[in-house]
Amino acid sequence: MSIIIRIIVNAVALAAAVYLIDGLDVTTTSTSQAIVVYLALGVIFGIVNAVIKPVVKTVGCAFYALTLGLIALVVNALLLMLTAWLAGVLGLPFFIHGFWPAFWGAIVIAVISWVLSLFLPDNDD
Repeated sequence: MSIIIRIIVNAVALAAAVYLIDGLDVTTTSTSQAIVVYLALGVIFGIVNAVIKPVVKTVGCAFYALTLGLIALVVNALLLMLTAWLAGVLGLPFFIHGFWPAFWGAIVIAVISWVLSLFLPDNDD
């Protein structure tokens, strides 16, 4: 159940980022198609963050320390761009037009995911 909730949180955060940031686009013809696309993007984004982000953090540990963690903003933007590329490979209509929309989109996604996770039950209780 926790995985499904995380997918939904990722989907909502991605939808909010697309709505708020110019340069992030999802082109769909209907609401039901948009929901399916955002849920698929939530799955892809979750897999990218679960598999690649820990590797990047481990390899780039010195950069995280040197920049006091600010490199994480760039890493998150690049992971969002990787998500868009994978979505394109899979035929999903998710497009990012440059680094800066990815940068700001990654910040929006992180903030919204954090806020939503505050209101969700945690298994650590």
